[in-house]
Amino acid sequence: MSEVGFVGLGNMGRPMAERIIGAGYKLAVNDRAEAAVAALVAAGAEEAGTIGELTARAETIFLSLPTPEVVIAVGRSIAANPGVVKRVVDLSTTGPKAEMDLAEILSAAGIALIDSPVSGGVAGAKKGTLALMAAGPSAHFSVVEPMLLALGKVIRVAEEPGKAQVMKLINNICSAAALAITSEAMVMGAKAGLDADVMIEVLNAGSGRTSASADKIPRFVLPRGFDFGFAIGLSLKDIRLCLEEAERLGVPMMVGNAVRMLFSITKADLGADADMTAIIRPLEKWAGAEVRGKAAGA
Repeated sequence: MSEVGFVGLGNMGRPMAERIIGAGYKLAVNDRAEAAVAALVAAGAEEAGTIGELTARAETIFLSLPTPEVVIAVGRSIAANPGVVKRVVDLSTTGPKAEMDLAEILSAAGIALIDSPVSGGVAGAKKGTLALMAAGPSAHFSVVEPMLLALGKVIRVAEEPGKAQVMKLINNICSAAALAITSEAMVMGAKAGLDADVMIEVLNAGSGRTSASADKIPRFVLPRGFDFGFAIGLSLKDIRLCLEEAERLGVPMMVGNAVRMLFSITKADLGADADMTAIIRPLEKWAGAEVRGKAAGA
């Protein structure tokens, strides 16, 4: 079995890399954070100290990186030192333009790109229950599909890299909008004197059910932990990318712009590293009401 490479061992990258090791693949990893690399080495990976060392060993390289700029920079490094690399699988959320640019950079070095952003958060990455949207050449997709299946459910959306990014942005704006409106509604109910746990029970039993009411709010807001595991700054980046693509396509996004406003306010108030579920906190402050479940205690 040929060696596989992995660049980016952050909150999402580390558990995904561990899943690939668990599926029986020989993995070489690269990250600036020494502690993250050490943890993967302890789990069975080998360290590749540089991108050049990685490209000399791995025919397939996975990327899980925080911004389009970082993805492009790493892509250029791979293309400059292609080694034995045949394909790159980008698990990051970059937006379609950056992904198409990445495909062009890699193609010039004879490397194929599989565009495969993921959805499901840190918990899904750990459990192997992510949703993976994939776009790329069939011959290369067939090679990486077994590896992707170690991470979750794989849905192939197109041949051309960039199309999976559009799908991911659509998914993320829907998720962010659900969290925003459900947070507003929960604060309204708390201000009116309704029990937070009862509100969630009613929403999930009826037509108001969303990913926020089913998971994020009961698990991460009602206990007051705000630890879903995805930063508000990264959420806002995804929203921005979606709105930019919608504008390019000539599609109005009135609700999407309102969602961006709430996420921007939360970032300014709590910082970019605050959890995305903390968007409820500015709403609580303005309303003078707190959404607290029984799990939070007195």
